[in-house]
Amino acid sequence: MIRKIVTLLSFFVILFGSCTKLDEKFNDSLPDLATSGGTPNIAALLQGVYNSMQTTFQDQANVFALEEMTTDEMIGPTRGPDWDDNGAWRVLHAQKWDGENVHVRDVFNQLLGTSFAATDLLRFDSTSAEAAQARFLRAFVEYLVLDGYDQVPYRDPGESTLEPARVRKGLDELNYIISEINKALPSLPTGPAGVANKDAAKVLLMKCYLNKGVYANRAAPTFDAADMQQVISLADEVIASPRGYTFAANYFDNFAPTNTDIGKENIWVQKNDAGVSGSFGSTVRSRWHTVMHYNQNPGGWNGFTTLSDFYDKFEASDIRRGTAYPTPGASNPGHRINVGFYIGQQYNWATDEALKDRSGAPLVFTREVQLIETGDNLEMTGIRPNKFPIDYPNDNSGNIDNDYPFFRLTDVLLMKAEAQLRTNNAGGALTIVNAIRANRGASALGSATLDNLIDERGRELYLESWRRQDLIRFGKFLGPFQEKDYESDPKYLLFAIPNQQLAVNPNLTPNPGY
Repeated sequence: MIRKIVTLLSFFVILFGSCTKLDEKFNDSLPDLATSGGTPNIAALLQGVYNSMQTTFQDQANVFALEEMTTDEMIGPTRGPDWDDNGAWRVLHAQKWDGENVHVRDVFNQLLGTSFAATDLLRFDSTSAEAAQARFLRAFVEYLVLDGYDQVPYRDPGESTLEPARVRKGLDELNYIISEINKALPSLPTGPAGVANKDAAKVLLMKCYLNKGVYANRAAPTFDAADMQQVISLADEVIASPRGYTFAANYFDNFAPTNTDIGKENIWVQKNDAGVSGSFGSTVRSRWHTVMHYNQNPGGWNGFTTLSDFYDKFEASDIRRGTAYPTPGASNPGHRINVGFYIGQQYNWATDEALKDRSGAPLVFTREVQLIETGDNLEMTGIRPNKFPIDYPNDNSGNIDNDYPFFRLTDVLLMKAEAQLRTNNAGGALTIVNAIRANRGASALGSATLDNLIDERGRELYLESWRRQDLIRFGKFLGPFQEKDYESDPKYLLFAIPNQQLAVNPNLTPNPGY
């Protein structure tokens, strides 16, 4: 049943923005697929909403690409004939995308597909807990559409699809999202981490208030003291949660195959259950396959890298830079760094054999990397980042056990620190930041400033799809960074509304400058 609904949701991803009779046809068929004897299977519909988010967030090409590759944190170089894809990766890092970019288009469609699926569930009678989860999931994906595109198409439950979706923009949409979260919050479960829960709702509210000034004016945001106090108060509620969040014993426990059991910082995750009957599977293994060389174990796709300037933000003692993490399936006798950042000579983590590239040269990942790589070493350029300890027993099947973290305790702590700093409590902010750094093995900072706070968010949350949002809020997104030596046009503070959506929905308009 669930797989049928997931298949159907893939059509919604494509068709949400249109106003053709195809929308109505698929919409009308949903109750038939999700009913038994005329009774809607709400649990299956809700699981379908959750499942519709997996590729959107866990694959390398969607939200992850837009939020990380557009920044100083990641680059997708073309390596000779590999990874060109008509330049779709290069233009992200160069901040030169338009309304035809496949990643810009797909993320818009996918997020709104989840929004539509959640909205459709809400037209049926359901328990308050099920409706609250659907309402929260819709608020979450609409928040990301607002953050990236500023314009959010929407329909009410049961509304005819013969007319184009209406559109909310800017602060109107933000206020709607806040009201929806508050409406859902009382009926959300306390936990576990694998479902939309009360603490996740509070974290999303924190992000709404912290970024409110951004959505009012992305080029020059201001931060109202009352909004910052909301962030602080909500953070205190999450910190005092009965779920009892604490620092994990090892930073990478939060991302390991057993992360929801041992990662005591994870507030809300997307469950990935290897081998469980009916499991939807996982694409989170793309996080290690995209960066690893073909000859590493497991074999990779030899693609993405970080930038050396970003790597240099980490002290050598900082565990977040990399460690030898115990993983079943690779004994790692040489205690080589197998999670974090891969740089220099690479080794087989089962035998400790020094690896070579496909030409027979030593496989040595370099600090240097360019948007377009040529020459004899193009397989080796770039420091490779991977945050997820590899789930070796399940890698071949792709049905990985690492749950995907949406919200973690340290994000909450750093948002609180930022709100304190923006309301002249630098001492409180410094205490929080240094507590995190001490746990990660980094030395204490002497002061808390906006510059070192954005760096700390980068060190703590790298590869978690918040870098673009953070850089915009701190006024650093458009400036030069490695492999982009110019100030970008302010229009790139937003993504383009996809051209295919503009063609079918007259309520959407091109974003300024596109």
